[in-house]
Amino acid sequence: MRTALTLAILLCAAPTLARADEAGHSKKGTAFDSGMRTKPWKMEGIGDTPFPITSSSAQVQEWFDQGNALLHSFWFEEAERSFRWCLKLDPECAMAYWGLARCGYNWFASGGKVGDDPKDRYRLFLAEAIKRKGKVTERERLYIEAWAAAFAPGTPKPNDVLRPALERIVLKFPDDVEAKALLAFHSIEGPGTSYATQGLIDEVLAKNPLHPGAHHASIHNWDYSNPTQALHSCEMYGKSAPAVGHALHMPGHAYSKMGMWHEAARSMDSATRTELRYMNQRLALPYETWNFPHNRNYLCYIQEQLGMAEASIQGAKDLLASPTDPAADNLEQGGYAEGRAALVRAYIKFERWDDILRPGSVPWGSGEDSQFERLAAEVIAHVGKDQVAEARARLDELKEATARVLAKNKEFEPYITPQFKTVEGLVLAAEGKPLEGLQGLLEASTKHLYGGDPPFSPWPAIRLVGDLFMKRGDYRLAIEAYGKALEAEKNDGFSLAGLARAHTALGETARATEYAGKFLYVWSGADPGLRWVAEVQGLKLGAKPVADVPAKERPYSQAELASYGPSNWEPFAAPKLECRDKDGSMVTLDQFKGKNVLLVFFLNEECIHCVEQLSKINGQIADFEKADTVVLAVSSATPEANKESLKLGTFGIQRLSDRDHENARRYSSYDDFEGMELHSTILIDAQGRVRWKRTGGDPFSNVDYLLRELRRVNGDVAARNSTRIGSEAPR
Repeated sequence: MRTALTLAILLCAAPTLARADEAGHSKKGTAFDSGMRTKPWKMEGIGDTPFPITSSSAQVQEWFDQGNALLHSFWFEEAERSFRWCLKLDPECAMAYWGLARCGYNWFASGGKVGDDPKDRYRLFLAEAIKRKGKVTERERLYIEAWAAAFAPGTPKPNDVLRPALERIVLKFPDDVEAKALLAFHSIEGPGTSYATQGLIDEVLAKNPLHPGAHHASIHNWDYSNPTQALHSCEMYGKSAPAVGHALHMPGHAYSKMGMWHEAARSMDSATRTELRYMNQRLALPYETWNFPHNRNYLCYIQEQLGMAEASIQGAKDLLASPTDPAADNLEQGGYAEGRAALVRAYIKFERWDDILRPGSVPWGSGEDSQFERLAAEVIAHVGKDQVAEARARLDELKEATARVLAKNKEFEPYITPQFKTVEGLVLAAEGKPLEGLQGLLEASTKHLYGGDPPFSPWPAIRLVGDLFMKRGDYRLAIEAYGKALEAEKNDGFSLAGLARAHTALGETARATEYAGKFLYVWSGADPGLRWVAEVQGLKLGAKPVADVPAKERPYSQAELASYGPSNWEPFAAPKLECRDKDGSMVTLDQFKGKNVLLVFFLNEECIHCVEQLSKINGQIADFEKADTVVLAVSSATPEANKESLKLGTFGIQRLSDRDHENARRYSSYDDFEGMELHSTILIDAQGRVRWKRTGGDPFSNVDYLLRELRRVNGDVAARNSTRIGSEAPR
């Protein structure tokens, strides 16, 4: 009864996929305006997870299976592309619409309250699946109804509805491996136990030992409780889907929590390179692919834990040098948010105090949260430089910033207050008030839930307690604090170094040698000259590297992973451009080597929005010329039509003809699903590399942004790695 009522409500609340009239917009409605709009390709190395469905086209099953396999690895963007192609082949395929709905109504969305926006594209997709549920088998219908009930508007926790619904499918169709795989994922952190969920996962693996979804679920299942239980899946997930970055990434989560830092680095580095290879092949930028910035930030963190300060900082800087999305707060999203977090964490961890304090070194945002981060980092840096008065002055500012953040959002209290207490404790200790300082640090360590993927904080607060006890000569208490720090961050080199020093100070040579050996193993590839290495070596214990890990791991070598491609983002080469000018002569990018190119794909001169965009660009053509930039406007109009154009003829913009949309397709500026041109604006630097792009149903008309981005590109072509990165970030 409840299911029937929920379906009725959903169908009434959700509008149909109304047709759009504007050129460049999907004729199927707004739900299809965003997302991938070029055709998919047969992908190898993504895993094999067949999911039989009803369709009038035999080809649809192959594409649906591809989309399903991609969903198991959270590759939602590419899964959507495959499901959309299913609809290209069979517009009435109910399960293709269900697959599209799952790209948004997924594991991430299943833990919180469902929104009630009637224009939510995933609700629109789901409504279309419901309309067609009478045309499929009972098994398929149960899947559609499960999602419809779980993600009905206002559902407080979809998982509580989805879990029993999937369980009913498993009981009715016990041979349905996919139902068990989905039930396992949606049982993680549910009423049952990790052990029970693993039993369900094992049933899937008994039928398909290389099921990517089962191995993925196993890692998440044990991630925060007992990651060693997922060791088998850590080894097998990447083998089950070797071409999927996330399949290489997830084992790194578990390895880092086990203190297997070398294996974690190999995992995260190969994932980062795999994601970047895909991005370069498919013309995707960092802010368009959530996985890449997350991968690179996580790799930065793991490299920090291996003592590889320079590699970590370089990765953070390259993230900060990547293009940004002008539709978002540029300093709070994508590569900027992840890159800044990684840079600040590394600067603090490796005591780069001058880098923190130098204006422009870190691209702080203008929001209250970012200002809190800036002040906290500056206080820590002043303490590190023994500039106590400056630290106190900044702390007073930080206290005010803390109050502003909490007044704006009380939910931040569990994160903000412990951070403030940590910083305040450091200042008090530096002011000669060690007991008050210790009290603040201990209070912070009991409230500070250190962790995250990756951690935002540079260290567990309790490690600073160990450092303070060491400084006071309270070696036994330092050992206790460092031991607790290791519980929060296994095989942390900084704590291991502290334990080696503390035990040496107490004359406990055997224990000191043990910890020194563990340190030398973890930091076997550390940068030369780091003080922690010098301090441990200065103990003259004669320690040899000793592994203390739950499984054998391979040493991390960046050179060994070079075959995957680069790990740091850099602009990719622009596709070939072969157009005709108004006289019929061939025009290529090679003709503009040494100059930037603003490449604009527009629909035609009858498109009002296209003319408006080109008019705005033309109005500032002198500024583009000053930025050493040529503007090329490409459409499917013939050379003759371009020559005779009255609307665009007066513009100082070279108009080019693209025969049969060949160039538009190369630049992903053509909708293969509906056979229509798209608006694209692409910025290509003087070396022929794509530095920024935007494609969609509307032309990009923020000319000021383009000019600011050009200035940034011109400023960092020869020096992307300088400390000025981010100082001219577009705002």
